[in-house]
Amino acid sequence: MTYPATPWILLGKAIASLYLVNINQVRSLIPSEFRVFSVWPGKTLGCVYLADYREGSVLEYSELIIAPAVVSYQNQIGAWISHIYVDNADSVAGGQEIWGLPKELADFTWEEDKRVKVRQGDRKLCTLNYSQQSLAWRQRLTGSAFSVRGVELLQFSAECEALLGLISSQLEVPGESHFASIGLGQPFLTGRAEQMKLKVADPEVVG
Repeated sequence: MTYPATPWILLGKAIASLYLVNINQVRSLIPSEFRVFSVWPGKTLGCVYLADYREGSVLEYSELIIAPAVVSYQNQIGAWISHIYVDNADSVAGGQEIWGLPKELADFTWEEDKRVKVRQGDRKLCTLNYSQQSLAWRQRLTGSAFSVRGVELLQFSAECEALLGLISSQLEVPGESHFASIGLGQPFLTGRAEQMKLKVADPEVVG
């Protein structure tokens, strides 16, 4: 299996939704070394990220990331990714071997700029219905995430520059989905990125 060297530069579009998640529902998904960051009593911040990376990217693929919590380790804060799905085998290999991410293959259906469905074989993972973007502005954002590769605790950053706008969305997670137990509910904020350039850096060993 071949995959590009880091950093990965990915061009395309993405939708990210934010959720308030019950800490007691996701604690078992997170290694004990990390402290779950509370944004409200008993609640942490979760994110569902759907992207379609196309021409000009180091690899072309669609991606679904489930980050059910914000965590901290040694005074550093980042997202914890519990589930991640793509439709490119090289992306699976690179994600697992470089970043220690639990990438798996899945199928993505993008429907006329209003809906995206993700399934794995006969299992439905989720459907996101979303509205069109009406007002947008050029923005640059930086974030970080933690992962585990063997016995190493890793942290890596991602830099995004895109035309960003707020939209409405509705997430459907059937009971058969691998991440149904997280209890994501409905998002309180959804952003849409067009003309996106995403740079995912090489991970650093932090523990």
